[in-house]
Amino acid sequence: MILPIVAYGADVLRKTGKDISADYPELQKLIADMWETMYASNGVGLAAPQINRDIRLFVVDSQQMFANMDEEETLLYPDRPGIKQVFINAQVEELLGDDWAYNEGCLSIPKIREDIYRAEEVTIRFMDENFTEHVKTFDGITARVILHEYDHIEGKLFIDYLKPLKRKLLKGKLDDISKGKVNVDYKMMFVK
Repeated sequence: MILPIVAYGADVLRKTGKDISADYPELQKLIADMWETMYASNGVGLAAPQINRDIRLFVVDSQQMFANMDEEETLLYPDRPGIKQVFINAQVEELLGDDWAYNEGCLSIPKIREDIYRAEEVTIRFMDENFTEHVKTFDGITARVILHEYDHIEGKLFIDYLKPLKRKLLKGKLDDISKGKVNVDYKMMFVK
């Protein structure tokens, strides 16, 4: 089932997510709905707070990013062909490498894209959809998408990385998003 994406301004986007257990109600259905919602919205990642759940769950499919690049462009990224992964109760263990800029956007903040600096690599501890624990290191675009989604379960948004002047310049657009004054081709839920 395609779920509505929570728009900027909703309290749930600023909450730190709660850990869940394997007996979380209808977890496998929720994960399936998150994949369906993400793909229907043309996203490459989706976190539970974006569908109005304050839990530590997100999904990432960085393979899609590489599928949309020409072959030469993919050579710029060491993490090709990407991953498709469920992350439950994730905790960042270590950030490595130099910060690098990439133009990011967010399904909860449509029509706004900005260059955001993030670490080259992330080592993260997480459970998969079967509650098997993993500690893995990711780099490149995949690390970036993971860090973006991880921020969501920490109550942080990509715009938080912007300098105060840039945030001030975006205030009108952000206010419009929170009031539902934005046109997107996917279902959204707005703060009233």
